[in-house]
Amino acid sequence: MNSSILGIHHITVMASDAQRNVDFYTQVLGLRFVKKSINQDAPDVYHLYYGDAVGSPGTALTFFPFRHAARGTHGNGEIGSIAFAVPAASLDFWIAHLSQRGIPFDGPSIRWGDQFMTFQDPDGLLIELFFTDRMKVRSPWKNSPVPEEYAVAGFYGVTLFLDSLDDSEHVLVNILGFTKGAATGNRRRYFTGTDGDEAKIDIVINPSAPASRQSAGSVHHIAWRVKDFDVHREWQQHIAQSGISTTEVIDRFYFHSIYFREPGGILYEIASDTPGFLVDEPFDELGSHLMLPPWFEPMREKIERSLPPIVVPFKVTS
Repeated sequence: MNSSILGIHHITVMASDAQRNVDFYTQVLGLRFVKKSINQDAPDVYHLYYGDAVGSPGTALTFFPFRHAARGTHGNGEIGSIAFAVPAASLDFWIAHLSQRGIPFDGPSIRWGDQFMTFQDPDGLLIELFFTDRMKVRSPWKNSPVPEEYAVAGFYGVTLFLDSLDDSEHVLVNILGFTKGAATGNRRRYFTGTDGDEAKIDIVINPSAPASRQSAGSVHHIAWRVKDFDVHREWQQHIAQSGISTTEVIDRFYFHSIYFREPGGILYEIASDTPGFLVDEPFDELGSHLMLPPWFEPMREKIERSLPPIVVPFKVTS
């Protein structure tokens, strides 16, 4: 491939209660609610998007909230934790911020020279905050309850939990072009992207761990970034020619997607940076309305009846 993966585009997680999800990610993590849309494969389920002020690739965390879903079971064959980068000087803020909201956390600890802390979202998703100045906030969300000098800059990386390494490493390194990094114990590190867009992918190998069971709190898939539609088509052909079963290119309206499973069972997506979330809403109104891809508009009335109401706090709360 002449064009490389640029980093993480977005990560999509399963949740249960939509309002609780909105409250946590806007008021605790301080992300902007950038898009209220639908799961295009199950249009009676929301697809909720969070990120920086415009949902830049590399900041977009998205959710499918299935009402009344039980918690998933963590184990092998899943992305077991999501890591965000926050400024190195923000440790005291985040300790106080989480403590004031009664959110238990572990740490700070050190992993390969970087300080981090760990906590869970309301559905049990494991979140890590890494304190580093290697990433900067590209589009700050001015109405966030988290001050800009302490704000989440984007994805630091993810940790994959697997029962074996070789085939999954082959896909990362030889097909997707990731770079091998350090290894310690049963943890291996890989890199993709450069500079502020670099993402760190850890694989933890534990053959004796149980298999995961996806439900609320489980990562549904991770999407890797490519520049545009032309590069995206090249990657679809490259993946297929590598002997991996992949979907055709799917128009998700805000980006184009292809999907495939890596050998450990984790669902990968490759998504285009273009056109982005401003394609159907102006900046000041992002997240304000239920937005549907044009081909779903004839079903709007039925879709709206099937979705629970949610209230998005657009102002800073005390």
